[in-house]
Amino acid sequence: MINFLIWLVVGGVVGWLASIIMKTDAQQGIFLNVIVGIVGAFIAGLVVSGGSINNAPLNITSFLVSLVGAVVLLAIVNLVRRGRVR
Repeated sequence: MINFLIWLVVGGVVGWLASIIMKTDAQQGIFLNVIVGIVGAFIAGLVVSGGSINNAPLNITSFLVSLVGAVVLLAIVNLVRRGRVR
């Protein structure tokens, strides 16, 4: 249960930072920040670690990989939603 809460908190922070980087922070709320952070981190974890994302410890490298994944996911969402990347 505690791992799930840590995933939510870290996902929220990662999603919030990604939305600031992509300048979409004012357009989305905390719920979408958490969703983008978790999904982006999951996708980036799958790509980087070869499918075993739960084995990686929480360190600066995994945090940065999660942040990059969330930024890329936000760029894709913006591209689909608006037809352009901000």
